[in-house]
Amino acid sequence: MRGAVGFDRLLGNVEMKHQNSLIYCDSAHFYRAENRAQLFGRVRIKDVEDPITTTSTYAEYDGNTKVAKLRNNVVFTNQETTLYTDYLDYNRETNVATYFNDGKVVDSTNVLTSERGVYEVNFERITFRQNVILVNPDYTMKTNNLIYLTIPKTSETKGLTNIVSKEGYKLDAQNGSFYDTQQKQFRFFDGIVETEESRIKAQELFYDETKAYYEGKEDVRVLNKERQVEVYGDNGKYWEDRKYSLIYGNALVRKYFEKDTLFMTADTLISQDSEADTARYLLAFNSIKLTKADLAGIADSLVYNYADSSIRLFQDPVMWNQKSQISADSMIFYIANEELDRVYMKDKAFSIMTDTLLNYNQMKGREMTGYFVEGQMDRLIIEGNGESLYFALEADTLTQGVNRILSANIKLTFQDGAIRKANFGIRPDGKFTPVQKIDEKVSRLDGFNWRIEEKPDRAAIDAWRKPVEIDLDAENLFNDPDVKIEMPTEEQIQEKLGKSGLVPIKTMLVPLPKKGNQIEVELL
Repeated sequence: MRGAVGFDRLLGNVEMKHQNSLIYCDSAHFYRAENRAQLFGRVRIKDVEDPITTTSTYAEYDGNTKVAKLRNNVVFTNQETTLYTDYLDYNRETNVATYFNDGKVVDSTNVLTSERGVYEVNFERITFRQNVILVNPDYTMKTNNLIYLTIPKTSETKGLTNIVSKEGYKLDAQNGSFYDTQQKQFRFFDGIVETEESRIKAQELFYDETKAYYEGKEDVRVLNKERQVEVYGDNGKYWEDRKYSLIYGNALVRKYFEKDTLFMTADTLISQDSEADTARYLLAFNSIKLTKADLAGIADSLVYNYADSSIRLFQDPVMWNQKSQISADSMIFYIANEELDRVYMKDKAFSIMTDTLLNYNQMKGREMTGYFVEGQMDRLIIEGNGESLYFALEADTLTQGVNRILSANIKLTFQDGAIRKANFGIRPDGKFTPVQKIDEKVSRLDGFNWRIEEKPDRAAIDAWRKPVEIDLDAENLFNDPDVKIEMPTEEQIQEKLGKSGLVPIKTMLVPLPKKGNQIEVELL
């Protein structure tokens, strides 16, 4: 049947063919001169050569450009991949399908939705834009720009990307990500992965979900939430099941206490904290510096024992605590209630404390154990080849002389850096030198070395590495509401009120009879 405006009207089970495309519908308007058609009702376009079928309620097909514009209940199927939308433009020449005003793509593994998208069939590539959501059995991803390859089932995002796994883990990237949905391997750029037990961040972060393995490059940080220990470095690796981490390159440790924080620098850090292992520790190698409000120290290497909060220093360690400096071939100090509790020094142990007049009281021996109260040395026990040199003061304001005592074992108690009481072993050998005869030789024990210029502080820690704090309130697409609430129109409000019987009664002005030249009205 020919229409009035120059088209053929085809009715009932219409079938058409254009090159490699078979077209079916209930009815059609065929504009022969323009080589185009309007298709109505149960539209189906099937490609003879490619496994592509498209259905819709309405479509327009241009035989010259080979572009089909499909509208309402559009379903575009390519083997295992199916695209659902209400607005789709499909270019048969380039094999590119473009949808807008929301669409959904489903394959054997994933469901992806977005406001707009481009499906490049020849490349098995779909580009999703605006409010993109990817859902599969293991996680949900949100972003605004995603490229999905349907054959290897990999996704690549640009810009902000947020993921929540089925276990509740959070994976976020500020500068995009790459994910292999079959291998379950992620790569994040400026990314963070947060679980109940840990938080890992890096400029480039790789995560293998199957192996629970992380690898980070540039500005790596790993937080152990249970221990409240956070380690930093240029590069790092972390095995989640073993709670084993390796961090190297300008490494830093922050141990968080309730009232204070312990900072430590090193070239390399190794942490082992799995409950399956009897030894749970933190190892630090080369160029150790540590500082806390009440102590500071240096060493070549260090072991921090998680079980008893002990810190073992090796190879020329030195520790400072308020008015004291201690050194030895190796030492162990213990922290209790967030304060320095005691220290054990072995081989060539040497302790120096300044008194109220800044004199250097000195003790040395084969082994020493020091006990602290409120951050200050309270007692010191020397065992083996003990020597002590301390200044005798009068009322803490005047030096009287120097006491020098040799004894196998020595026990000393202190107050404000000054010796308050001394107990010596059998037959100690002592000598007192009055103040007028004191010189440097008399006032120093062999091995004396006051190394206060090496004492690290926060400035030294920050010069090594100063972490940029994580913005825990950074934008997250999961915080955006899934439903957009539209304000009702005035007509909708009135209709709703009418159904509820709450429509306000409109008043009317009714004229009353004239009185003289005046007109009166009555309000009804």
